[in-house]
Amino acid sequence: MQKKDLETRLIHGYFDRSKHHGSLTHPLYQTSTFVFDNAEQGEARFAGNESGYIYSRLGNPTVSELEKKMADLEEAEEAVAFSSGMAAVSAVLIHLMKAGDHILVSEGVYGCTFGFLEMANEKFNIDFDLMQMDSPEKIRAMIRPETKVLYLETPINPTMKLVDLEMVIKVAKEEGLKVVVDNTFCSPYLQQPITVGADFVIHSATKYISGHGDVIAGIAAGPAEDMQTIRMTTLKDIGGVLGPFDAWLLLRGLKTLAVRMDRHCENARLIFDKLKDEPNVRKIIYPGDPTFSQHGLAKKQMKDFGGLISFEIDGGKEAAQRFMNELNVVQVAVSLGDAESLIQHPASMTHSVVPEEERKKMGINDSLVRLSVGLESPMDIWDDMKQALEKTFLKI
Repeated sequence: MQKKDLETRLIHGYFDRSKHHGSLTHPLYQTSTFVFDNAEQGEARFAGNESGYIYSRLGNPTVSELEKKMADLEEAEEAVAFSSGMAAVSAVLIHLMKAGDHILVSEGVYGCTFGFLEMANEKFNIDFDLMQMDSPEKIRAMIRPETKVLYLETPINPTMKLVDLEMVIKVAKEEGLKVVVDNTFCSPYLQQPITVGADFVIHSATKYISGHGDVIAGIAAGPAEDMQTIRMTTLKDIGGVLGPFDAWLLLRGLKTLAVRMDRHCENARLIFDKLKDEPNVRKIIYPGDPTFSQHGLAKKQMKDFGGLISFEIDGGKEAAQRFMNELNVVQVAVSLGDAESLIQHPASMTHSVVPEEERKKMGINDSLVRLSVGLESPMDIWDDMKQALEKTFLKI
């Protein structure tokens, strides 16, 4: 049978209604444990000699549906769901790393990922280096005998810098390293790193996968053997388990991912075009900008340019905060990918854990704000931003 297009698989993939009394939507198995037919069946399941559910920390039918669907969408062998994006990040890295190992990380990485790496370095002697992964020579120069993993975001949060997936993966394969890609900013609708050779993909499913601002969740996808090991070690024993109701909400959100992403991208293009003409906006960072230094790479490896725009405002932190405080339609909040447009100040919010010197090297200064363009009328979003800019600079 011919494989259905992604838009169809988002709605119909991995759900057999005949097994659920013809239910149109995925049932919610809101249960902590599962009853065995007899003691021998319980023994067989714990021994791994019989398939079936035991306890929702080890597996749940609603969560399993989500995992199967995410593996399919990312073209991975298997996926595992977690209670947060950071639970997914830490589980994959704990699985791949041990004391004394070294990891190379794309410069500008999410603040909490940076925090986890610092903790792993301090407590477990796992070393890391941040770097611009913009050439094979630079990457090879940073690789040590103890290097095991290349970890990257593309686009990078919040500077929108891209990493050439094909180039990095080629180097990694030649050097015997694993590649982990945080695909949160794109979702599998815009980018599928595993199809070009990445080993693992991670999502903060809180963002575009959910799309409704009502779930904290994470997804990791990769080879079946690795994901099974993660499921029965890091997930089971550390316990960052996704609840069935949150999985059900994510399954609901996935049905509209394609249409939501198209609208996010369309709205972002309009906002970018308007921002270009603002005299007090100094720098706009958006992969869809034809003058963006990596615009060609964005066209090559992304289906569209995404719903995020970062830009700098004249007047530093004070002006940036004043501008944010004047907004009404756009909400001042961290996170992204929601129906609502959201804006945040990375230097004092999402990346405040990163030392100032390191932040500036990443390109995160006090003038920078990050806008997640939502699903509202694009002109209502823009009118709100325009009036906020006018009020900000009238006051200055």
